[in-house]
Amino acid sequence: MKILKTLFLLDAIFAALFSLANICFSLDAAALAFPVALLFNAILFHQIYFGLLKNPGRENFNAVKKLLQYQPFAHLVVFILRRAGENESSFALDLFSVLFWLFAFAFSFAALRFISEKSLLKINPEWALFCKAKKRRGVSWLVFEILDWADALVQAVFMVLLFQIFFFQFYKIPSESMVSELLIKDRLMVSKITSGPKFPLTKVGLPKLKKYKRGDIVVFRNPHYSSGRKDEVKSVVSELVYMLTFTTVNLNVDERGQVKADPLVKRLVGLPGEQLMMLNGVLYSRTKDSPTFKPIKEDSKWANYNLNEKSPQIKSMIQEFPISQEGYEEMLAFEKERDSLDVEAAKKECRRLANEFSSLFGHSNLGQAKKDFLSENELFEYNALRENYTLTTKILSGAKEGSKWFNAFMTDWIEESQKSLKDGLYGGDLYSDSNFRLNLMIKLCVGNFVLRNSQLISSGVSYSDLNKDSKINELWDRAQTLQNYVNFLDRRNMPVFPANKADGSPSYIPDGSYFMMGDNRFNSLDMRHSYDEVLKPISSIDNYSLYYYTNMAPQYVSGQKILGTTEFRFWPKGRIGFLRSKD
Repeated sequence: MKILKTLFLLDAIFAALFSLANICFSLDAAALAFPVALLFNAILFHQIYFGLLKNPGRENFNAVKKLLQYQPFAHLVVFILRRAGENESSFALDLFSVLFWLFAFAFSFAALRFISEKSLLKINPEWALFCKAKKRRGVSWLVFEILDWADALVQAVFMVLLFQIFFFQFYKIPSESMVSELLIKDRLMVSKITSGPKFPLTKVGLPKLKKYKRGDIVVFRNPHYSSGRKDEVKSVVSELVYMLTFTTVNLNVDERGQVKADPLVKRLVGLPGEQLMMLNGVLYSRTKDSPTFKPIKEDSKWANYNLNEKSPQIKSMIQEFPISQEGYEEMLAFEKERDSLDVEAAKKECRRLANEFSSLFGHSNLGQAKKDFLSENELFEYNALRENYTLTTKILSGAKEGSKWFNAFMTDWIEESQKSLKDGLYGGDLYSDSNFRLNLMIKLCVGNFVLRNSQLISSGVSYSDLNKDSKINELWDRAQTLQNYVNFLDRRNMPVFPANKADGSPSYIPDGSYFMMGDNRFNSLDMRHSYDEVLKPISSIDNYSLYYYTNMAPQYVSGQKILGTTEFRFWPKGRIGFLRSKD
């Protein structure tokens, strides 16, 4: 009996300290924390000391037992309320609040062990008799059963939440970004205990014990979304509601009402101290100790570009194939053509197109062109190729100004590109060089369209008869090939990242940060990309570059955002096993 009273007293002390640590005088949700804690603890300890200890009846016994079971969960709600306000709590206050919560939890748990019927029988045989419930019948039995099930469910949800915060979390794959390692509806066990799990809404937690390696499949908070305190509160609350409603209600949505892709599951491919680049699907890296970009050989084991080559069993479980076998082979052939483009021959061809256009209309001594003669939208590669006739008529309507612009469009790059040539590469690296060549290939196609359209128009050929011209038809085929590749440009390549400093010296992924990508590179919105597309020049080297819509915006992820590593797939039955990573 003395031990039980001591446990109640210690629980009361730490519960009171926890309540005091959550006092807040701001006029928002945080102000509710202390009153809620005070009310709950007052009811609990009033029931203990003026109920159970002085009047050990069945009702008091059951009431104390339930209140003790709910105490840690009530305190967790109080903890969240205190941090839902405008004013952020300090680390010291968070630390003491967590410690008080843990001690109160420990003593309430110990007290529960003592007020079981078996323990009470040893303390006082008469008490155990009061704890036995009377048999219920009819409506009262049904109501009791429903309440009992609801009580068990709520307690289970909170226990699972605490378990998932610190130990293991189960995760269901929602997309095909990790095909073929992970498929939609695969269920994973995520180990969190070695990744430094933190108490909700704080930086208080266990130390990080795991050293992440290239190839680890990690679960992490999506850095594309804001991660302020209110966002974190919403995330915790939505997880509770999600579990309480048996995964039917998900409140974790963005400003458009769409369910957030958070957290993410991706492959860790870039390490601290590295600078990365990707070309033709090959990931390169360099470091301070190894300043030359070299392919990351392991990445080829995970990166998937052609799903058509997978086994029939895997293919039967894949929902989307971003590219056909024929399309993939055409893409490889195009990349080979682009990388071997004869730039000197392209210079001659561009000068020829500019000169023939000028001589067609008797323009000479053209002078300085107006760079904004055509808008960025008109130079968007899709518009420039597909609306080439409209582009031609605008240039023609500009008379000599149009000729000036077309001449600059075709030839200005020739001198400018020489300034960027370094180690035989335009722009100084493989990515810049390849985009320079791609831009040049599209420019040649557009230039040929403009010249041929102009020749046909000047000879009296009507718009409806243009497609009868064999040269125009050849150009349309070429335009389709170019556009097919641009559609995959940002999934197949990545600029040097982190970008070089202003003086041209390399930057590297900082300590404690990492770079992640999905294995299914054509179908993965990952750390290469933002969620918004912008219109940018294909080549920064060319002042008159074509433009394309891109969401390329690489970013690394702080290790603090990593929630854990995926170790084991426990469903579906035919795919149970450990995941492939560093092998």
